[in-house]
Amino acid sequence: MRRLDAMEKQAGREVVSRAHITLRITGMTCEHCARSAEAALNALAGVRARVSFHETLARIEADAETVVSQMLDAVRTAGYVAALIEEDDSNAAQTSDDAALQIAIIGSGSGAFAAAIKAADEGAKVTLIEGSKIIGGTCVNLGCVPSKIMIRAAQTAQMQARNPFDGLQSHTPIIDRKRLVSQQQTRVAELRQAKYESILQGHPDIQLIHGWARFQDSHTLAITQANARELTLKADRILIASGAHAAIPAIPGLEETPYWTSTEALVAETLPDHLVVLGGSVVALELAQAFRRLGSRVTLMARSTLLSKEDADFDAGIGKVFEAEGIRILRHTVPDRVDHDGQMFQIRSDDEILTANALLVATGRSPNTRQLGLEAARVAMDSQGRILVDDRMRTSAEHIFAAGDCTNQPQYVYVAAAAGTRAAINMTGGDARLDLSAMPAVVFTDPQAATVGLTEAQARAQGIEADSRTLSLENVPRALANFETAGFIKLVVEKKSGRLIGAQILAPEAGEMIQTAVLAIRNRMTVQALADQLFPYLTLVEGLKLCAQTFSKDVKQLSCCAG
Repeated sequence: MRRLDAMEKQAGREVVSRAHITLRITGMTCEHCARSAEAALNALAGVRARVSFHETLARIEADAETVVSQMLDAVRTAGYVAALIEEDDSNAAQTSDDAALQIAIIGSGSGAFAAAIKAADEGAKVTLIEGSKIIGGTCVNLGCVPSKIMIRAAQTAQMQARNPFDGLQSHTPIIDRKRLVSQQQTRVAELRQAKYESILQGHPDIQLIHGWARFQDSHTLAITQANARELTLKADRILIASGAHAAIPAIPGLEETPYWTSTEALVAETLPDHLVVLGGSVVALELAQAFRRLGSRVTLMARSTLLSKEDADFDAGIGKVFEAEGIRILRHTVPDRVDHDGQMFQIRSDDEILTANALLVATGRSPNTRQLGLEAARVAMDSQGRILVDDRMRTSAEHIFAAGDCTNQPQYVYVAAAAGTRAAINMTGGDARLDLSAMPAVVFTDPQAATVGLTEAQARAQGIEADSRTLSLENVPRALANFETAGFIKLVVEKKSGRLIGAQILAPEAGEMIQTAVLAIRNRMTVQALADQLFPYLTLVEGLKLCAQTFSKDVKQLSCCAG
């Protein structure tokens, strides 16, 4: 809006005409951006400007002769795009903003961004609220991406040290952990820019506020920023996608020690001589093997068995591989106390006292919900603090939704993203459900552990009469050709119909194999139909066909590629 205040001579003094101008600014991603644009405008002679990040507006008072194009150029030079809102357009623009559905999203991870993009595409005005200095959530910054880079580096080191071929001489790898971490974190930053930061730059209807959100009531969020500034944001719909953090067990003495979670372990620039890992699930297993392959001595302490929630064959299979690589496994073991003397850890259990240079606590994750003030919004949680949602991502409050690791849904980044997209559809008037009946999961050990659907025990617990077959990788030609036969393929079927209802795979690249089983289950395929499919030879995924054939024949008696 541009308005000229023509002033006349009053009381014998000249009053200079001033222009009141409003610019719409796009490309800002935080309050710092607003201050940068504001400084660029105020550097112009005769200009006094105030830029609002939340409103994406610059309100300017300037000398009447100031040229608007100079202001647009100043904003452009600062790295943003500005457009003049004419007086006749200002009311319409305000009406448009008022009419647009206002959606607030707590978090900036995969679920939050998937929801933000979809909601903006549906015409909503979206505000992301992120307490951390960086955006992107756990996966790209602290989880999936850096861990897989570290695991791949460790796998390469292992192949150098212990390859299976007689004619290739193995050798001790020279490991520069500091350089590995630097390369890893560079790739993390690249992916964060490509998959998160650039998204904001290309979506003017998605704004970001850095600060910690807390519900004042069911439609209002109080946001505390790093400078202690308090903001208030009202929204028609709110999505909670606040993620989770490492859960720390209540072990006497532990809190007073410099233990690691996966966050610290992934960026540690030195390799401990002896690492003790607490935990028996995904993160514990992946990082225990990675550190062992990079040169650390590793002891794994598991409360129960390895991957205790999965098929029992995984415990035996992974345990055998780990012990062959020199990892000591203490099952059914919980420390009684942990101490640190300034240099070394002492981890006490019933049987012994372990001394270690580093201690990694990988005993699960807890939702980031305790500080959100969910009681004020009447959002229900379970006893672990997880937000209870249905398959439409609805919470107990009608207009409040939730997605990702802060909910009672499985803690996988792809589940969070799918949930975020469906939540956005439902928040903007659509109807979408999240079907997790054929959800794949992968543990990136070597060999990898991949699952989908039901185990035989789970099927029977649900009253399903089930049958299963297990095929050792020693019966898969590609595994034989690779000289990597540790592992198995297990298929579970509904006995009456022969329909495939579950698969468990322990194999190199099992994560690449499992999606075939996912599609078979999703399409209600019978095990006979799977056995009749054409699979390329020599591939590991051919093992699914071979395992399916074992329901009706002995594959050891078949020739290669026999259909």
